[in-house]
Amino acid sequence: MSGDNMAPVIIKRKKVVGGDGHHGGAWKVAYADFVTAMMAFFMLMWLLNATTEKQRKGIADYFTPTIAMARVSGGGNGALGGDSVFAQNTLPRVGTGSTSLYTAATTSKDDDEARFSSGEEGEEDGAAQDEQFKPVEEMLMGRGGESMVADDALKHIVTEVTDEGLVVQFFETDGARLFDEGANPTPLLKELAHVLVQAAEVVENPLAIEAHTSAYPIVVAENPSWSVTAQRAAAFRELLMTERLAPNRIRRVTAFADREPARRNRMDVRNNRIEVVFLRNR
Repeated sequence: MSGDNMAPVIIKRKKVVGGDGHHGGAWKVAYADFVTAMMAFFMLMWLLNATTEKQRKGIADYFTPTIAMARVSGGGNGALGGDSVFAQNTLPRVGTGSTSLYTAATTSKDDDEARFSSGEEGEEDGAAQDEQFKPVEEMLMGRGGESMVADDALKHIVTEVTDEGLVVQFFETDGARLFDEGANPTPLLKELAHVLVQAAEVVENPLAIEAHTSAYPIVVAENPSWSVTAQRAAAFRELLMTERLAPNRIRRVTAFADREPARRNRMDVRNNRIEVVFLRNR
């Protein structure tokens, strides 16, 4: 085969040119500007919705190019609040702001000292009255020696000092009741009332009587807890009068029904109780 019949070899050279070479990443910059603008727009919408008229005026005054800060606008007291630098209580101006600020600070300091002194006196009075309650607790609970109450009755007494005064609880157990059917005091309650009147002679505080009862079953057609506690509170008051407690020492007699249980189980017999509060002298 001769060389004239061979096909010629053609070499094709292809030049690769980037299609985006003429503008590069300019679209990214434009997109970033668009996102920034949208963020600013939504922030503006949020500010318009979340601020008051006074706060918006304060923001507008802050960005006003003609003045550094308005003299009267402060933007309110919220998260975006602030005071004008020309306010009397912020920047002393021509002596007026300084005088007002000093007067306000002095008055506030005097008020704080007066409240602090009053609080100290109140705490001292409360501590003194707590000390007065101790002999009553000792007579009832036998903490300072022999108790005035028999051991079988002592387990029915709980005392507690609160902001209102000394609270003495007489409560029932499964084996010992304070009242028979209705509001008739049992011998146990009569003994507790006798001891209470003797202990009350140690102090001169007024007394408050409160009657509580456990919850009745839901199947009961009419809930008698209100009438029962009212009768028991009145009966205990009469019992104290029989033990020769001065009538003018009783400040109030209250029936709480089953609204303030002492146990989580509202039907627990422990919720049947009489509370006597030795009120603080005001």
